[in-house]
Amino acid sequence: MKRINLYLFLFGCLLSLSTMAAKVDTLNIQSQKMNRTLKAAVVLPESYQKVNKPFPVLYLLHGGSGGFRDWLTKVADKTLLHRMADQYNLIIVTPDGDPTSYYFDSPMVKESQFETFITKDLVEKIDKSYRTVKDKKGRVIAGLSMGGHGAMYLSTRHPELFAAAGSMSGVMNINTAAWKVPAEFAKSRADNFVKLLGERKEGEHPHPGYTMVTLVDRLKANGLPFILDIGVEDFLIDTNRDLHARLLANGVPHDYIERPGAHTWEYWENALPFQLMFFNKILKANGVAVQYY
Repeated sequence: MKRINLYLFLFGCLLSLSTMAAKVDTLNIQSQKMNRTLKAAVVLPESYQKVNKPFPVLYLLHGGSGGFRDWLTKVADKTLLHRMADQYNLIIVTPDGDPTSYYFDSPMVKESQFETFITKDLVEKIDKSYRTVKDKKGRVIAGLSMGGHGAMYLSTRHPELFAAAGSMSGVMNINTAAWKVPAEFAKSRADNFVKLLGERKEGEHPHPGYTMVTLVDRLKANGLPFILDIGVEDFLIDTNRDLHARLLANGVPHDYIERPGAHTWEYWENALPFQLMFFNKILKANGVAVQYY
């Protein structure tokens, strides 16, 4: 009986590996502005080797204290990105964003220029290295927590590059007084923003122009489709509800989802497929979704 169970276990492992058809590359990307090399993982769907067409790309950003392999290693289902790439026939790129960069070009720290890194160095490298849709119609961007802020911030500042954006548990207000966190953590992040962006301004928004709740007019002018997804137990729920209310008041179209859950990988693993459904509809409307059966 033990031997039979072992055979069944080994068969299940082989079956799991055979169905995880997507391939993962790791790239080194040179940042001229930061004078250093960073990494990105690239998930290629099985269809990439079988269909001679340009493929759309999802740029998927990690959160604070994270790294470029988080989306591949920290989810319970280690096949998640492989399955999403295969299901929607798109390339998924997970770049390094440093632990606390928030994807800004820092005016204070020359080694933290992640707006330029993502929107210039990374996009150019991916378009040169792979058969991609080399146009905004085929690029979407999303992320969790710090990466949710990054996806929204970068797409808002560069609407010429992306067709849509998504945030999962995103930092929609970098004023840490609006976060439901211990005072010590709030102070550490507030100090980080001062280091990156300079001294705080007085009032509700200490770093205006660098936080999504101050960019509603720009979101409206850009007209870029986007989706906000947040758990009701998340410590960032108030910042997301605040942005949602501002968007409604200003007539800015957007998708907004609240579901049970907290600031956890369990939540983000469940949220990502919803984001992919949203993006797939847009990629289809743009005529760049790859059909493969």
